[in-house]
Amino acid sequence: METNDGVPAAAGAGPDSPASDSPAQNNTPPVSAAQDNTAQDNPAPATPEVPEFAEVPEEVHGPLPVAELHLHIEGTLEPELIFALAERNGIQLPYADLDELRSRYEFTDLQSFLDLYYANMAVLQTEQDFADMTRAYLSRAALAGVRHAEIMLDPQAHVSRGVALETCVNGVASVLAVSEQEFGISTLLIAAFLRDLSEDSALEVLEQLLALNAPIAGIGLDSAEVGNPSAKFQRLFARAKDAGLHRIAHAGEEGPPSYIIDALDLLDVERIDHGIRCMEDPELVERLVHELMPLTVCPLSNVRLRAVDTLKEHPLPAMLAAGLNVSVNSDDPAYFGGYVDDNFAQLKSVIGLSEFDCVRMAANSIRSSFASEERKTELLAELAASGR
Repeated sequence: METNDGVPAAAGAGPDSPASDSPAQNNTPPVSAAQDNTAQDNPAPATPEVPEFAEVPEEVHGPLPVAELHLHIEGTLEPELIFALAERNGIQLPYADLDELRSRYEFTDLQSFLDLYYANMAVLQTEQDFADMTRAYLSRAALAGVRHAEIMLDPQAHVSRGVALETCVNGVASVLAVSEQEFGISTLLIAAFLRDLSEDSALEVLEQLLALNAPIAGIGLDSAEVGNPSAKFQRLFARAKDAGLHRIAHAGEEGPPSYIIDALDLLDVERIDHGIRCMEDPELVERLVHELMPLTVCPLSNVRLRAVDTLKEHPLPAMLAAGLNVSVNSDDPAYFGGYVDDNFAQLKSVIGLSEFDCVRMAANSIRSSFASEERKTELLAELAASGR
């Protein structure tokens, strides 16, 4: 089915997708200081140590215009920028050179990644550091076809190491305020809270953000999932809802389907990040399809963190076949082997993802965003005009 905007409808959706109470894209100033199928038959082998991704041919067309809905800004710190910021701030890194740092990008699970992810954050000290990181992501994202981005920032991870809340927020927000003018990407900022810390800690930081009138459009829940169920954070999400903020949560990446159900029922989320383990619960799949609940899937991330063994075994094709509202995202692209265009290219090369499904998921990403209805209409028209 195609909608009247000329792009494929989300599965189960009629010509008019439900409207959301979406704020306009974030142009708020920072707060003050007060695929070819030949690879399908013979994919590159995946070893238990380092997942292998296929070489892909150059795209005949440019990248699809998409919204990136699952992106951790700290996860865009490329090795070169880590070393540059360390030198600028006089920080001695525990790696002799870039090759030694890259050699540590071999993860056995989510926690093994998080250990390196948090260690590398030490180089982020000043507003300029956060701004440079954000600008580097937007520059690369523009090449990947990203036209709208909803960017997660982990404020607790910075406050806990002595960086002022204003510093990290201002640094990122100063670049997002001009992102559409400079990069053609509308943006929103989401404060993501660490589920392996206490709810009281999260509430304290949320109240500080609200007191600062920080330019955040919503909150999220990320970090170590297993052993930290959604039920821990009911007061946090209720407070965010009262404050008029959007609400998203990681669930069903490593945690069981029940974590997804709890995020829906206890946290009243509007979007599920990852969600791939929903496929283990047919009743949950039926519910997600019925509710058109967005699932922000990150295929290369799932392989690198061993949520799935190989890309060829990823449940994405089954999720699409079930009618789920799925989009493709990069998560922490500097660590997981690629940005959103790389994810699409690998999916086309390894599992034979069709052009129709690529366009379908691009449309899903736009409709599932918290962008204004005007911006969504604009981006869907751009997608329809791409001739894909």
